[in-house]
Amino acid sequence: MTLRVLAAMSGGVDSAVAAARAVEAGHEVTGVHMALSSNPKSYRTGARGCCTLEDSRDARRAADVIGIPFYVWDLAERFDRDVVQDFVSEYAAGRTPNPCLRCNEKIKFAALLDRALALGFDAVCTGHYARLENGVLRRGVDEAKDQSYVLAVCTPEQLAHAMFPLGGSTKAEIRREAERRGLRVADKPDSHDICFIADGDTRAFLTERLGPAPGPIVDVSGEVVGEHQGAYAYTVGQRRGLRIGRPAPDGRPRYVLDVSPATNTVTVGPREALDVHEIVGERPVWLSPRPDGPLECRVQLRAHGEVYDCTVETDDDRLRIRLRSPARGVARGQAAVLYDGDRVLGSATIAETSRVQR
Repeated sequence: MTLRVLAAMSGGVDSAVAAARAVEAGHEVTGVHMALSSNPKSYRTGARGCCTLEDSRDARRAADVIGIPFYVWDLAERFDRDVVQDFVSEYAAGRTPNPCLRCNEKIKFAALLDRALALGFDAVCTGHYARLENGVLRRGVDEAKDQSYVLAVCTPEQLAHAMFPLGGSTKAEIRREAERRGLRVADKPDSHDICFIADGDTRAFLTERLGPAPGPIVDVSGEVVGEHQGAYAYTVGQRRGLRIGRPAPDGRPRYVLDVSPATNTVTVGPREALDVHEIVGERPVWLSPRPDGPLECRVQLRAHGEVYDCTVETDDDRLRIRLRSPARGVARGQAAVLYDGDRVLGSATIAETSRVQR
């Protein structure tokens, strides 16, 4: 069946090949590049991001080679509100957000998809490394590039209008295919880090927007061991950049154990104090039927992070996730994504963590 497909083209090799494959599958494809910054030069330049004028030009050239119509849609205001400002407010609240996850949720599969459907398109095509099989979201076959984690916030209704043509391929295969197709982005480096932080300095970015807010760095024993200029600049599990004047009594490094906006305090301690046995998640999204009782599955707690065996119990709009073995450095604000093998069952936002199972 021929579909009217809107291909989101970031200017990179993945989205270009995804659009080409959608054309090859017989669909009527239109390319669109999302302008996410009112001042593109303020975002990354070169090949490190996906929000630059260079990326827009690369996307247009790829669309010309593929032979599809191409447009640029201005989503800068929506991106700033739903991704950038959310990022800042989450850090200010002592949580650690994942902006790529939020971009998928609020921009690619909300703002972009809503507009596409309103214009009569049947589906949005992206270059994510994930598979959709009969409505089931699965990991991509390239484990190093799998992006099912950042797609797990999408609802079944949104995924019903999504296409991920790259999920069955490896990155190396995609680059070779791009070269065969004559796409100039074939050897373009992947984007890294956070696209809207121009120099990659998250601490400076947050300080500029939230201002300095000095406060104590406290050892788990209660002793004040240093001072910070803003608790928002720290995240659970962080080791570097703590600026503590003296080492721990046993000489071992300290890690951030907790960030408390209420007291403007950063608590540090030994690595083993990062162990978490239980997690509470809020705002769950189920891609499979909601379980009636305890669910035995696996959970991933950060993008490209380790996967843990667990038991999940539902409680109204919250999940209680009990880990079989402890996870280390789990940060509030990240996503807990549930898997059965390579199948995504659902996700929730990490709201609480505990070292003790209750």
